[in-house]
Amino acid sequence: MTRILLLGGTTEASRMARLLAGAGLDAVFSYAGRTAAPAAQPLPSRVGGFGGAEGLADWLRGQAITHVIDATHPFAARISRNALDACAATGLPLLALERRPWTAAPGDGWVHVADIAAAVAALPEAPARVFLAIGRQNLDAFAARPQHHYLLRLVDPPDGPLPLADAETVIARGPFAADGDEALLRGRRITHLVAKNAGGEGAAAKLVAARRLGLPVILIDRPALPARRTVAEPEAAMAWLHQTASSALRGE
Repeated sequence: MTRILLLGGTTEASRMARLLAGAGLDAVFSYAGRTAAPAAQPLPSRVGGFGGAEGLADWLRGQAITHVIDATHPFAARISRNALDACAATGLPLLALERRPWTAAPGDGWVHVADIAAAVAALPEAPARVFLAIGRQNLDAFAARPQHHYLLRLVDPPDGPLPLADAETVIARGPFAADGDEALLRGRRITHLVAKNAGGEGAAAKLVAARRLGLPVILIDRPALPARRTVAEPEAAMAWLHQTASSALRGE
């Protein structure tokens, strides 16, 4: 019997959940719990951590999970590493459903940096107006550059004071459109964009808007992970499920 853990929180994870539910497969959708009101899913869901790789391995055994699909955000490196370790410990097959990273197009002015600290260092010394499109984590690192004005776009309102001296917040949930993001950047007189290379279509609008306006983009590269089997589309993940389930039945 096939029973799947789907580690979610992305658009691709929601698409995957619909395919699993439509196929009548037994699956559990797991949210990390970073969003106050996560989108409803057509699968039984759980919210919160597992207690590291060991806790996840125990949960997989207790729930009789047979397959794990990691469809978390490309920057959710901790849970992805825990999933790798837990699946290695339990002998379960693991597949990463990971959207392709963005690549520059003609007219893009991108500076690639390795991490948050490098993104802070890449900002100019002179005061600038920065669209800080990195979510609500790691904001405190940018407090080292208090001369800048920061525009934040968050899914949920902040639950406390922001660590930035000069910042404003827009509460909105994607996907976003290029025309809307262009109007946002123009209206707020943004001079620089800082973003994570999350990939996918739903969050690419800000990059198109920056290209149209000729704005420099500081793009944070994805964290490195150990080698793992990866697909970019939920349909390919479904094919993998059928293949691995069939192989298990044949005793391969």
